[in-house]
Amino acid sequence: MPKNHDITVPDLTGKLAVVTGASDGVGLEIAARLARAGAEIVMPVRNRAKGEAAAARIRERTPDAGTQVRPMDLASLASVAAFADELLADARPIDYLINNAGVMTPPTRQVSADGFELQLATNHLGHFALVGRLRPLLRNVTSQVSIAADQGAINWNDLQWENGYDAMKAYSSSKIAFGLFATELQRRSDAAGWGIRSTLSHPGITPTNLLSAQPGMGRPDDTTAVKVIRTLSRLGLIVGTPESAALSAVYAATSADAVGGHLYGPRGFRHLGGPPAEQPLYSRLRDVDAAARVRRESERLTGVTVAA
Repeated sequence: MPKNHDITVPDLTGKLAVVTGASDGVGLEIAARLARAGAEIVMPVRNRAKGEAAAARIRERTPDAGTQVRPMDLASLASVAAFADELLADARPIDYLINNAGVMTPPTRQVSADGFELQLATNHLGHFALVGRLRPLLRNVTSQVSIAADQGAINWNDLQWENGYDAMKAYSSSKIAFGLFATELQRRSDAAGWGIRSTLSHPGITPTNLLSAQPGMGRPDDTTAVKVIRTLSRLGLIVGTPESAALSAVYAATSADAVGGHLYGPRGFRHLGGPPAEQPLYSRLRDVDAAARVRRESERLTGVTVAA
């Protein structure tokens, strides 16, 4: 049977949390756990109906949960800007921004509304632009990376994978860039006195829709990998469940013991499942020069500057 570990979460009454990718999977469980602790949840979603259904599921578990479903597509910089403008107009501090949404390994190269390779656009550039635009409101930012950020490299010579597209390598490249930016954000916050704590988390391995059938992404059937992961999760072996996988981000965002620039993930076998704990920052995410380069290149591509 699967083990659903839990952690102690402080009282979040009166706190505002924005969770990307909260319409299903790990993101839904992150939002649900924060709501159970009393936080008001903003759920930026591409599919409004799916988002409303997810919010209803959260309220089924926590009847007095405060949820807001708002439109945003991370693969569109215009959509990110419109969503950020709404929150800036509200002028309410964002206690927790959890950048969790992502896409994984479209079998053929796809591009965003802005012409960027889809994984780079969704996993990194959209979140980068969101952080840059919301920076004055932010208090805690948690960036959900992946164990894939511990392999491969950023494809600096072809960031958009226009030549020789490799789905898994492109995924790793996007997650390394995302993780490097999270460390750069902490350094810039420290230097400028922004007061932002930027932590990193990863969920381990868990059955979500990242590897499921998604005809819109060119994947007509579930992958063999997700079928195996579902079986292991159902049996409580090695990997986690969406509920347990959510806890690393929740811990990184809310724990008084979490440290900016540090990584948190499951502490089980090979960090694939189990309760959250601090883990060594992946070697690929320790390069300060590469992190600064990611920021500069992301500013150039998005037109958003991460500065005071």
